[in-house]
Amino acid sequence: MTKEQFKILAPCGMLGYGFPRASFMNGMAHHPDAIVVDAGSTDAGPHKLGAGTAIVSKQACKKDLEIMINAGIQAKIPIIIGSAGGSGAKVHVEWTQAIIMEILEEHRFQGIKIATIWADIPHEVVAAKLDAGQCEPLGLTVAPLTQERLAATTNIVAQMGHEPIVEALQEGADIVICGRAYDPSPFAAVAMLHGFDTALAYHLGKILECAALSAEPGTTKDCMLGILQPNSFIVKPLSEARKCTAVSVAAHTFYEKDHPYILHGPGLTLDLEHCIFTELGDGSVEVSGSRISETPVYKIKLEGAMKVACRTFVIAGVRDPLLIARIEEVEELVKQQVYEYYDEISREDYHIHFINYGLNGVLGELEPIRTPAHELGVVIEVTAKTQELANAICSSARSTFLHYGYEGRKSTAGNLAFPFAPSDVPFGDVYEFSVYHLMEVADGLEMFKNEYTEV
Repeated sequence: MTKEQFKILAPCGMLGYGFPRASFMNGMAHHPDAIVVDAGSTDAGPHKLGAGTAIVSKQACKKDLEIMINAGIQAKIPIIIGSAGGSGAKVHVEWTQAIIMEILEEHRFQGIKIATIWADIPHEVVAAKLDAGQCEPLGLTVAPLTQERLAATTNIVAQMGHEPIVEALQEGADIVICGRAYDPSPFAAVAMLHGFDTALAYHLGKILECAALSAEPGTTKDCMLGILQPNSFIVKPLSEARKCTAVSVAAHTFYEKDHPYILHGPGLTLDLEHCIFTELGDGSVEVSGSRISETPVYKIKLEGAMKVACRTFVIAGVRDPLLIARIEEVEELVKQQVYEYYDEISREDYHIHFINYGLNGVLGELEPIRTPAHELGVVIEVTAKTQELANAICSSARSTFLHYGYEGRKSTAGNLAFPFAPSDVPFGDVYEFSVYHLMEVADGLEMFKNEYTEV
């Protein structure tokens, strides 16, 4: 028999971002049926996926998990983590597993069943799907996926839907660690298992994956409670400092989407055109009218990254109005001097890029207001085939710029002010998305493997 209400506690918008313990305990006082948190994103770009590193520190991740696990186990409710470790590949999932096992051991918890859902996709599967015409690029931002680029790709993951998570919960998992997941899926899965409407469950998941970001003032570092009902759901902030309004929750519907009310996911399309947002007078908002439909072909989104270069950069400041007035011209002349000095090295082996904060550092050529500030922050970025070459070119560009004699200069003491010493920062490997595709599959379970561990 379906419950009249199903409550989901979302501690924060990203595992490791942190949340007030008081807000979390307010949420537990509502007797939630599950604790669910998103732990991953591609917002930071491809580096974390390619390099196999986490988005947050172990200390931050463990601090959040310790609160969640203690409360969840004591309340005997499931704890679900989506896109573990940030990017959800094997290395990220294993990193999260180790932290969870450390917490369970330190607190001497016993009889805990852990489900791990792997989201890694073998290279040969992607190659075969490409040959069969069942793998297509998602947008125009990724280069054609050749066999060479595929071979150079380190990790490939796919965003799972609700199906493998529901399966893990049906097997009695107390803690579910998901590899890369479609952000709303972990929230939707636990509600759908208990018979609640798919459209409402996914729409609520879309809001809860960012926790209190849909409140006013919005933040990903505070808790939110989602309450599913047969024909609607309620979102409720858990801090007295925040409230939800019809506008704040409706505005979140537009978050990270290329269409105002259509949201595509694994095997489904969520339609929010006819949603109604009703303020309940206590800082919470009720939402109804969400719709969903299955896609004719089940497709999952693939993400993969490959190393393309090494990077070194310098941060500097410019205060001379004469230099600021012709900053881009001087930077181009600096580039030419470096090119001439290293004329034995192919221009294809390295690239020099200047970013001028205070002029157009954010929007670049799209910047509509071309009025520079009285001071500029300049980033000199060099990417090259090797770290040694990146270091050498960056050093040359920095020293050339530092002493470049532009017309009207009144002092030869230096054009740039450096906030740090040493000034040059060898950053390391640079990655780009080599796989950003939609791949056809038989269903939502085909590519995702569930494993279970008894503690």
